[in-house]
Amino acid sequence: MTETLKQVLVPGAPKPVGPYSSAVIVGTLVFVSGQSGRDPATDKVSDDVEVQTEVCLNNVRIILEAAGSSLSRVVRCGVFLVDMKDFKKMNGVYARVFGEHRPARTTVAVSELPGAGLRVEIDAVAALL
Repeated sequence: MTETLKQVLVPGAPKPVGPYSSAVIVGTLVFVSGQSGRDPATDKVSDDVEVQTEVCLNNVRIILEAAGSSLSRVVRCGVFLVDMKDFKKMNGVYARVFGEHRPARTTVAVSELPGAGLRVEIDAVAALL
């Protein structure tokens, strides 16, 4: 690979729970690692999947903006749900946040996420501005 990876550092953003970056830039793309519904300002997790989805997408937004991109430049998202019964509620928030912009997306059910009470995680790939 001739492109170098540039780690995106975001003061106040959620800290990764493992040995990885919140996001990396390679070429003209930003790869944002999965973001949970844990609010970085309070370190709290709501029981409500809609609130968690809102927080996930806000965390993605903060990281993208620090990288020089935005939600409107997202080309793909991965959504990970602990319970597919939450799909409709998650999807309502997702649709509202993205508006008319419709990035490609995969939604899968997972048995567990890394943190007590987490019900949704979202990652993203976006183009730089």
